[in-house]
Amino acid sequence: MAASTHTVTNQAPPLVGYDVFTSDRALAEAVERHLAPDLLAEARDELGLLGRATGSAQVREWGEQANEHPPRLRTHDRYGRRIDEVVFHPAWHRLLGKSVSAGLTDAWGRPGGHVRRAAGFLVASQAEAGHGCPVSMTHAAVPALRAEPELAAVWEPAALSHVYERELRPVAEKPGALLGMAMTEKQGGSDVRSNTTEARPLAADGEYVLTGHKWFCSAPMSDAFLVLAQAPGGLTCFLVPRVLADGSRNAFAIQRLKDKLGNRSNASAEVEFDGTTWARRVGEEGRGIRTIMGMVAATRLDCVLGSAALMRQAVAQAVHHASYRSAFGGLLVEKPLMRNVLADLALESEAATVLGMRLAAAYDAVDADGRSDSGSDHGADTGGRSDPEQERAFLRIAVPAAKYWVTKRCTPVVAEALECLGGNGYVEESGMPRLLRESPLNSVWEGSGNVQALDVVRVLRTEPAALDALLREVGAARGADHRLDRAIRGLLVELADLEGIEARARRLTERLALVLQGALLVRWAPPEVADAFCAARLGGDGGAAFGTLPHTLDLRAVVERARAVV
Repeated sequence: MAASTHTVTNQAPPLVGYDVFTSDRALAEAVERHLAPDLLAEARDELGLLGRATGSAQVREWGEQANEHPPRLRTHDRYGRRIDEVVFHPAWHRLLGKSVSAGLTDAWGRPGGHVRRAAGFLVASQAEAGHGCPVSMTHAAVPALRAEPELAAVWEPAALSHVYERELRPVAEKPGALLGMAMTEKQGGSDVRSNTTEARPLAADGEYVLTGHKWFCSAPMSDAFLVLAQAPGGLTCFLVPRVLADGSRNAFAIQRLKDKLGNRSNASAEVEFDGTTWARRVGEEGRGIRTIMGMVAATRLDCVLGSAALMRQAVAQAVHHASYRSAFGGLLVEKPLMRNVLADLALESEAATVLGMRLAAAYDAVDADGRSDSGSDHGADTGGRSDPEQERAFLRIAVPAAKYWVTKRCTPVVAEALECLGGNGYVEESGMPRLLRESPLNSVWEGSGNVQALDVVRVLRTEPAALDALLREVGAARGADHRLDRAIRGLLVELADLEGIEARARRLTERLALVLQGALLVRWAPPEVADAFCAARLGGDGGAAFGTLPHTLDLRAVVERARAVV
């Protein structure tokens, strides 16, 4: 066959060799907005270094390898001894090591730590989303550990460490450790109060042995796990280490790994506790849900950030492809209808990023509470120190609302972005199918859509300070856009009538999230972005599918802003 028939033309080059952080204008601007000036230079250097690594051909190859070679369970060693270990491809360990060394488990107590860490998590997840699970769980475990100061003194420094060590050893002998979580059981699912795992107290104060099972154990390769079990005083939180202080293995039987739709590089497992599984109580007996909710809230924010990362990568790939691919006499990106689609996708991506980073800034304000110098007074972009109590109340309602809406929007965004690549996007080599398989995950993990919507309803009924904080946040943008103002009034009408609220909890949560996104974009995004968002998402001037924005908007500027510069 003549070689001339295989000449490759009109194909977009791979999107590699670029800085994932600085090319994301919405993200870079959020970091600048929410960090104190004295932290900016160091943060930009750190995030730029991570961004260039994430955009490199080598790290992208690691992501592909980690997914092509998923983890496998090794229950016994060569001598027949039970070891219950998960074996990963070397690429997984390289990715995890890079994220840990970049400080993605180190936010608590660090000036501006949550904004810096959230930005890094959003960047690193674009190379490979699966390894973000143990990173997220380790970061999120810190608030729960602090319910037991003696335990936190041992485990918190290990969780905050920038050193990744894969070997299972006693925590006192490790420079850094990972933590996982095991809450749900096969008969209960999200209804963790129906858990049947039992905790029997031992003679030593705070020590127990567990009997039972967990249907989903996240990151089963970790050094320890936060679990829920029924103690004599009710449902209680426990820390279960894999290796005990004397070097012996704790009874932690991994029965099987889940065969998941996506998230193939990461392990999720079913585990059993045989009545000799040693555990240390975290917090008081009977207050397990309250104790572990700090971890759940932090992982819910990571679900928002993880979905924002998937959307950003999908949109970057779509804009990049359209900027090189020619059809019907010109570049795709110059075609009015394709530009409309790309701009619509870019709006969704930027709105998710801006909201996720605003929540991270609120975490910084809350985490700084009680410290003489937080290193930042720009948590809410108020021109002065944020009120920690108001920010805490804001998080209480904004996190479940954002988790509900942003994760719900992820799959349609990624699917439409894939379509922008045509048949090229449907083949594995493009990387888009992996993004699509990953896209529903964050909506399912840490409480599915109904759980989040009902949590919003619960907050509205029982925590008036949360609604007040939310209205203050959106109120900061009132008067700047008539469509936003009308949407705020409509939201207030919805909130005034709580009759039958459970059946319309999703509708209310969606409106709440959209109003919040609109308010943030009106305050902080370029006018063309805020105008297009308010027109399509709040003003009703857009269709059900992407690519239905009003043609009178400045869509070229919106698309150009979303383009990743190589």
